[in-house]
Amino acid sequence: MLYKFFFALLLVFSGVACSHHFHHPHHMAPPHGLSPLRGNAGLQSGPMLGYVDMFEALIWVQTKSESTVRVEYWDTEKPDQKFSTNTVQTTEAHGFTAKCIANKTQPGRSYTYNVLINGEALQLPYPTTFKTQLLWQYRADPPAFSVATGSCTYVNDPEYDRPGKPYGSEFGIFANIAAQKPDLMVWLGDNYYYREPDFYTRTGMLHRATHTRSLPEMQPLLAATHHYGIWDDHDYGPNDADGTFVHKEMAWEVFRDFWGNPSFGLPDRKGCTSYFKYADMDFFLLDNRYFRTPNHCKTCPDRTALGAEQREWLLAALAESTAPFKLVAVGGQMLSDNARDETFYNYYRAERDTILARIEREGIKGVVFLTGDRHFTELSALKNAAGNWVYDLTASSITAGSFTDAATKVKNTNRVEGTVVDRHNFAMLRFSGPRKERQMEIKVYDTDGKEVWTKTIAPDGSLK
Repeated sequence: MLYKFFFALLLVFSGVACSHHFHHPHHMAPPHGLSPLRGNAGLQSGPMLGYVDMFEALIWVQTKSESTVRVEYWDTEKPDQKFSTNTVQTTEAHGFTAKCIANKTQPGRSYTYNVLINGEALQLPYPTTFKTQLLWQYRADPPAFSVATGSCTYVNDPEYDRPGKPYGSEFGIFANIAAQKPDLMVWLGDNYYYREPDFYTRTGMLHRATHTRSLPEMQPLLAATHHYGIWDDHDYGPNDADGTFVHKEMAWEVFRDFWGNPSFGLPDRKGCTSYFKYADMDFFLLDNRYFRTPNHCKTCPDRTALGAEQREWLLAALAESTAPFKLVAVGGQMLSDNARDETFYNYYRAERDTILARIEREGIKGVVFLTGDRHFTELSALKNAAGNWVYDLTASSITAGSFTDAATKVKNTNRVEGTVVDRHNFAMLRFSGPRKERQMEIKVYDTDGKEVWTKTIAPDGSLK
């Protein structure tokens, strides 16, 4: 693509194409690969598109220091009529992040946008565009759309990493995700990896989130695709962290600063739980950390990964949903019956049984769990006693180390044969078909953008 050529040139001329390390977040360098032209000198990372609906979209930006940020945008077919978002003052306490709301949009229109930092417009070598959701109800069939998904993004930071071989690699995968032109991307946790210096201070957490979000290869994808995220242990706290983590509220505040989800937690409950609808599909974003009982506390009462309130909210919402497919994003595998690591089957089997039994008893169709964590990809399928199929697409890892012996060492009787991928990868979900015959195509691609496997869930729930 043409924008990749210009982006590469800019990296070369900036002289930082091979560096991904910067220092303390309070003295942030410009995003690597972004030339200090006009407003670019004040930009740390982004812009990134957050949630999008018909009348509103969110644009996220991070600056180097305290600055004002606003976004100008216009209907791509009407460039003479410009609109402006609210002006946001970035602050150190919130990692110099800004969330600008474009609230003068119309349904189903394409918009071009430009970010202004301290009144000066950015000059970026890749597209900054978004499209609002279409008003299709009572008018036409729902539109076709696509969703990229994956988990486990590790960006090397040598001064603070463990000694030895770098754990992160093949960052060009983000260009190949962008090349698919997804409408949305759902990040399935471990979207950045806190290290030992990061766990226990806001300064450390802000440093880590900033360091990963500033990866140059990621920027074109952030700017032209709407992003939604959940967390897992590594972007929540220490390895396998649970509800006892003393700084979980601080982690939640940092997560909220760095993501553009439509909400963060259930009413009167914190965490990363959220929900959104895109076209005719329902997306449930779950939190498997904030309310989690410790993995190894055998006598802890009411052992849970989700917490009773979140679990009941999910099950009631699934029962009420009329979406052809109900996408449930959660950090740990739901369907795998492998009794190792942080699968629900291993540590929270009773909660898993409760969830699957309720789906069966309520006759809920079209449930697809989207999970990460495992550093390999696989598709699991289970047909319940009501005759309905439930699926679990595990998509991992994007850039973190891969579990290269997954197929032979990790047994899972619900695995769909031939779907294990034990190298860096991402998944694309494509929804299409008439309103009453919607289907969901799943394609998995490797880091070079080469297709590895394809499966389609038919309107009747069967796999083909």
